[in-house]
Amino acid sequence: MSSSDATEQLLRDLTPQVLGATMRRYGDFAAAEDAVQEALIAAATQWPHEGLPENPRGWLIHVASRRMTDHIRSETARRQRENDVAQQIDELIPAVEHDAEQDDTLILLFMCCHESLTSSSAIALTLRAVGGLTTAEIARAYFVPEATMAQRISRAKSTIKASGIPFRLPSTGEQAERLRSVLHVLYLIFNEGYTSSDGVQLQRSDLAREAIRLMRAVRRSLPAEGEVTGLLALMLLTDARRDARSGPDGELIPLDKQDRTQWDHAQIAEGVALVTEALSSGSVGLYQVQAAIAAVHDEAARAEDTDWPQILALYTVLKGASDNPMIALNHAVATAMVDGPAAGLELLRDLDADGRMTQHHRLHAVRAHLLEMAGDHEGAVAHYRRAAGRTTNIPERNYLMAQAGRLATKDA
Repeated sequence: MSSSDATEQLLRDLTPQVLGATMRRYGDFAAAEDAVQEALIAAATQWPHEGLPENPRGWLIHVASRRMTDHIRSETARRQRENDVAQQIDELIPAVEHDAEQDDTLILLFMCCHESLTSSSAIALTLRAVGGLTTAEIARAYFVPEATMAQRISRAKSTIKASGIPFRLPSTGEQAERLRSVLHVLYLIFNEGYTSSDGVQLQRSDLAREAIRLMRAVRRSLPAEGEVTGLLALMLLTDARRDARSGPDGELIPLDKQDRTQWDHAQIAEGVALVTEALSSGSVGLYQVQAAIAAVHDEAARAEDTDWPQILALYTVLKGASDNPMIALNHAVATAMVDGPAAGLELLRDLDADGRMTQHHRLHAVRAHLLEMAGDHEGAVAHYRRAAGRTTNIPERNYLMAQAGRLATKDA
C-alpha cells in the first residue's frame, strides 16, 4: 500500500471518531460535519509533505475544533457587536471535558438511530456520518434517486439539531429500542465493504473492518442480544473469505472457484462459535440464520462438499420471515443446487414482477448462471451481458462479460 493510500485509509478510519468528538463538544451536527470535512482536507493537503503528526486523531480534532470556533464567532457576529464576541464564545461552547483518547463512534452511532428519526432517515444518516458512504452509494442501497437520499439526510440532520438530543451513550433500555436500526446500518455498511456498489475495486476492506469493529463495540454493550451476536458472526464468517475473492489484478473470483486455503480460518472458528452461541440463545432472528448459512459455506473443505440441502432449508426459513428480494433470489439459487436449474428458474419468475429487482444486476446474473446450468448458453450469454450493463462495480462487470465471452466462444 502506498503512503497516499495509507493516509487515505487512516483518514477514513478516523472520520467517525473525530466527528463524534466534535459533536460531543459542540452539539451541532451539521456544523460539526462541515468542520470535520475541512480538517480532513487540511490533513490530506499537509500530511503528505509534513509527515504524520504524533497523534493524528488529536490533530484532526484540534483542527475541527478551531473550525467550529470560527463558525461560532461568525454566527455570533451576526447578532452581537464585535466587541462582545469574545465573551459570548465561552457561553456558547458547552463545558464538556475534552478527552482526545475517547472514541465517540458508538455514541454517534446510537445518536443517529434516535427515535425522533424515522428508521429510513436514521439508517441513511448513520451510513453517511459513521460509515463514510457517499450519498450516491446510500441511494443505490435503497433503490432511490440520489437527490431523494440527499434530502432525507439533510432532514435527519435538521431533526437532530432541533430535538436537542444529548450526546451521550443511551441507557441499556434506550439502546435496545434503537437496536434494529443500528444493526441494519452496520449490515449495510459491511455489505458495501464486501462488494462495493461502484468503482474499480471489488471490495472496500476499510468499510468491512469498520463495520466489524462497531459490531464488536455493540456486542460489548449488549452481550445478551442474540441478533447482535448473530450479525457479528455473519460479518466474520463472510469477511473470512476476503483474500480469496480477488485475484492478483483485482478480478472477482466466485465462491466455488476460490482457494479455500486463503480463507481466514481463525476468523471462521470465531464466527462458528458465535453463531452456535446465538442460535442457542432462544429466539432466532434473521441475522442468526444468515450467519448459519455462511457457516455451512465456510465449513465445506471444497465447493462440492457444500451441504446445499441444509442451506436451502435455512433460506426457506428466511424467506418465510422476510420479503427481502435478495433472500428470495438466494433461495432460488439454493433450490437450483438441490432440485435442478429448472426449479430455480421457475422461482425467479416471481421476482420479475418485483419493482425493487427489475433493474438490479444480480437478478440477471443469477438467471444467467441457472440458464448455463440448464444448458441454455445463448440465454445465459444474453443475461450475463444484461447483468454487466447494470452494475457499476468494474470487477463485477468484467467478470460478467468474461462469463458471456466464455460461453459465446464455446458455442462458436
